[in-house]
Amino acid sequence: MSEQPVVQPAGPGSPLEPVRRRVVFVVGAGRSGTSTMSGALRALGMHVPQPEVDADESNPKGFGEPQWVVDFHDELLQRCNVHVSDGRPSAWYECGKLAAFEPLRGRLHTWLEQQFVDGGPELVIKDPRLAWFVGLWRSAALRCDATPAYVTLLRPPAEVVGSRQRTYDAKVGEVQRTAAWINMMLHTERATRGSARRFVRYDDMLADWTVPVFGLGQAFDLAAVLTAQANDIRAVHAFIDPGLRHRSPSWDELEVPPGLRDLAQATWESLDRLAEPDGDVPAVHDRLDELRTAYSVLYTEAEAISTSTALAAHRDGLAQLPGPVNAVVRRNADRIPHTVRAAVPPRLRRGLRRLAGRRRG
Repeated sequence: MSEQPVVQPAGPGSPLEPVRRRVVFVVGAGRSGTSTMSGALRALGMHVPQPEVDADESNPKGFGEPQWVVDFHDELLQRCNVHVSDGRPSAWYECGKLAAFEPLRGRLHTWLEQQFVDGGPELVIKDPRLAWFVGLWRSAALRCDATPAYVTLLRPPAEVVGSRQRTYDAKVGEVQRTAAWINMMLHTERATRGSARRFVRYDDMLADWTVPVFGLGQAFDLAAVLTAQANDIRAVHAFIDPGLRHRSPSWDELEVPPGLRDLAQATWESLDRLAEPDGDVPAVHDRLDELRTAYSVLYTEAEAISTSTALAAHRDGLAQLPGPVNAVVRRNADRIPHTVRAAVPPRLRRGLRRLAGRRRG
């Protein structure tokens, strides 16, 4: 779809100025500085759809996340049976299928169009969950005659895992968080490849935010950034507080298997090259493709090795089910009364048959 200008009314005697719609999607793993980027662009005059997620102790200056977007993504992830920190390579396929579901496409387009009407021609939308649905959002932006662009925040994986471990549910361990970081970052890079995009180091944002942010303004032709006034710039200086960054852990402080740690470190080194001037080049893409394949192989091997553990957990779960359902496994299913069998959802019945060693032809 070609980009269509939106005509902005002008004063008497002035020519009509075409204003092109822009939407910047801030993507990347949580605790990588995505809130810092979103907040900086908002302070410079880009619109974050309202209302926003409330600030809390984990992010006292705010998340820069529209509440509607977070709720929408939570709904989609639940529909796909995908966790926000999912380490399964197959999870991307499950989420990607929704990009072709027209009712969702229409619903998102309607919401996004209203944000342009309410907030102006330049939006910034940030949520760590967004990376799972890049295709869906790209479609919505194009249907709104808007140019989508992506900025991915980069922070060393040991720091991200350590920060998430301190901040969020400790039931998710360091190994799973490391795997999820690799999965998220490699597939986000692949999903945004070929689009207008920039990679920004969190360290560079804290050291001197003006360099990466005004670089984005030039790369994406963002009027709010390029025409920022002194008060806007002072607002960003007040917003970004390097002191909020906690002590950075190293791999030595995390209990991560060497093979997974080395793969995460290699992924970080290749992603970090993308933040260099002229670093977003085919040679780096090829290396990231190799790493994505290596991660898929590693994950498949881990799944195969842990099959006994997964089956044991499945049996434990079935043991907690109500008696009639559990009886389907403990006895031959054909000997269970039809009324009881009919009460078991079809998908569960198929799973129970497989567990019992029989399939229906």
